Amino acid sequence: LAKMYAPLAPPRRGYGRVKLRVATVAILACVVGFACMSPHQSSGSRLSASAPASATAKKSFTFTRKHVADCQRRLVARAGLEGKELDRQMQKIKKYCENVERTVRRPTSTVQIGKVPVGSEHPIAVQTMTTTNTHDVQASVDQVMQVADAGADIVRLTVQGKKEANACMQIKDQLIQRGYEIPLVADIHFAPAVAMQVADAFDKIRINPGNFYDGRKKFDELIYDDKSYNEELEAIEEVFTPLVDKCKRLGRAMRIGTNHGSLSARTLCYYGDTPQGMVESAMEFARICRKNDYHNFVFSMKASNPLVMVQAYRLLAATMYEEDWKYPLHLGVTEAGEGEDGRMKSAIGIGALLNDGLGDTIRVSLTEDPHLEIKPCKTLAGIAESRYAQSEDILTPTWKEQFRDWQSYQRRETDLPAQREADKIDFRGLLHRDGSVLSVVTPQMLSNPEALYEKLGAKMVLGLPFKDIATTDSILLTSVPPKDDEVAWTALKRLQDANVGVIVRGEELAKNGPIDNSVAAVSLRDLQSGENSLPGGSERMVVEVRGDESEADLEKLFTLHPQPEMILLNPKQGSSRVHASRRVFDFLEAKKSRIPVIHYYPTGSEANKESFILTLGSDLGALLVDGYGDGVAVGADWNAPKDAQDFDLDFLRLTSFGILQGCRMRSTKTEFVSCPSCGRTLFDLQETTQAIAERTGHLPGVAIAIMGCIVNGPGEMADADFGYVGGAPGKVDLYVGKEMVKKGIPNAEACDALIDLIKEHGRWVEPEETEEGSEANAAAAVAA
Repeated sequence: LAKMYAPLAPPRRGYGRVKLRVATVAILACVVGFACMSPHQSSGSRLSASAPASATAKKSFTFTRKHVADCQRRLVARAGLEGKELDRQMQKIKKYCENVERTVRRPTSTVQIGKVPVGSEHPIAVQTMTTTNTHDVQASVDQVMQVADAGADIVRLTVQGKKEANACMQIKDQLIQRGYEIPLVADIHFAPAVAMQVADAFDKIRINPGNFYDGRKKFDELIYDDKSYNEELEAIEEVFTPLVDKCKRLGRAMRIGTNHGSLSARTLCYYGDTPQGMVESAMEFARICRKNDYHNFVFSMKASNPLVMVQAYRLLAATMYEEDWKYPLHLGVTEAGEGEDGRMKSAIGIGALLNDGLGDTIRVSLTEDPHLEIKPCKTLAGIAESRYAQSEDILTPTWKEQFRDWQSYQRRETDLPAQREADKIDFRGLLHRDGSVLSVVTPQMLSNPEALYEKLGAKMVLGLPFKDIATTDSILLTSVPPKDDEVAWTALKRLQDANVGVIVRGEELAKNGPIDNSVAAVSLRDLQSGENSLPGGSERMVVEVRGDESEADLEKLFTLHPQPEMILLNPKQGSSRVHASRRVFDFLEAKKSRIPVIHYYPTGSEANKESFILTLGSDLGALLVDGYGDGVAVGADWNAPKDAQDFDLDFLRLTSFGILQGCRMRSTKTEFVSCPSCGRTLFDLQETTQAIAERTGHLPGVAIAIMGCIVNGPGEMADADFGYVGGAPGKVDLYVGKEMVKKGIPNAEACDALIDLIKEHGRWVEPEETEEGSEANAAAAVAA
């Protein structure tokens, strides 16, 4: 609670006294909170997971947002504030965006980066970063021109030393001679003197508060008292002020870019490896800028974990609202990786913030060539701009959010389907505790069962399907198969035997059923309060909710008999999916409902796979990062099925598992944290990442960080179990967590050494052989 009540404490000067005062306020809030709760409210308080869902996730007590607000109001009132001033202070404490009920862009000042203005009065600017050695002038010029031609508005180059800084003026001059006036940004770590030099050439300087003054991280646990903390702040100001003055004099822009993986020892000592530490790290440098009347800067709060990234940006925005600051935000998920996974993680983090109107320039960091980052950047920016242009959502009834806690990730607690004595099959497989995947299936697919089992991710044993780690949990069957299609009915029975749930629309079961042991899906509007009969052989019920129902209709959810096993939430087309869904979740929270909610996301409007992944991640990621949702159903609209699927069933299933893993819910494959490469990279990052993924991609629950250099390496590996980091040209260092355990391994031997390290720590399993592979080996043995 300390971070929630920090706005009530005086400005940080005597750090120990302030921490004690904030802690006292937090404790008082707990006492006041319990005192003001009725017995019913107290019993409704819950233990909630504070981190990714897993069997070992820690539990922590949390207030609902309304309880916290009540406590805050009492505390602010005790400070002598009344009336409008009290309301204003309360609103400032809670606010992190312009509107939580619809998308409204946060108003910002304009920061001029060369000829490109960045801020809320301008289109979202897209940018990327070169991967060339900056001292190779020709290669760098060629790559900058390539990304400019692809549509980049801004491009960043790494400038790690004086040799690279000397090359920057040549790069700028050659680009201007060729007619390219794209703004150039110098990426600075560890080197204030280099920043001063390159400010003569480039349009913007990116500084990292975690290492601009502190230098390379050693992860020593240093202890700071108030005196040493303030002395270091004074030293930072002395080193940083000359750069501020120079940027102000030359009209250069600056990005104060915090990285989760490179917080200073001072910050870690006071705040730990937290979003609050990320924000305070940036604010220290921003205060120096403001002290010198320099305001041409933007902020960023990057992390490889989308949940941490979203929380940090929200907290930064809330802090700026409290301070009445309006600086623009640069959005990005760092070390997102490559391919579909990299795009999904970026869409979750960036998309969630854009949905709340936060963000003025974006970069999608991929372990791919820089020009390939521009298209996904433009897609995400286009999604956001279209939402800003929309008028108010007239389909979703007016509502006021009360319960969502945007400051921390907590899965909403729900009840999984339970087994009953009279059940003929096991219904517990309908949903998975860590997040469920449902697939839309047609009767035509059932007529080719072997292909269907494979696309659903089933493991085959003696020709029969069984659930595997990434098998669809339940299917949404668009219609009842023809009675004479024995193959389809046999396939349906085998799926049920494999513990795959079969969900069918109630009206279809009533008209063309029965399907024994099925689950009927019924629209909430078609149900009556109290007893409802189950149609066509169904033994369970799920309820379809559109988000535009009246409160009276939503009230029926709690009077239904039988109670639904889940809610299929599919907001009406034309409404804002994020905000219509938030309304439903807020209502469920108010009623302390434990009914699971599955987000049904119909395909159809996306032009290609990349666009689909980015739109899906943006829409559903914005909800799942708040713990709102127990899984996804992605596929054709079963209320208006087409003859052909928009996307392959296997792709939709894997994409569904991808968004769950990206939101730190359900892990079904190895998690890779890989940087996008830059001029500091000490090996071929794309080739290395692909080679490691091919050999270690079958280890669900294992996270491997692949870092080209040490800049963010150990820090961003806070989320990883094992690390593979470029330590010197041609050499790799291996880490377990943040600890280096092997140094200077030749590149050619490093992948084998990484696998040996995973085995040493008991995390290795051999890849499973497919049934076809087993049969082939058996045949070869017989032939021999």
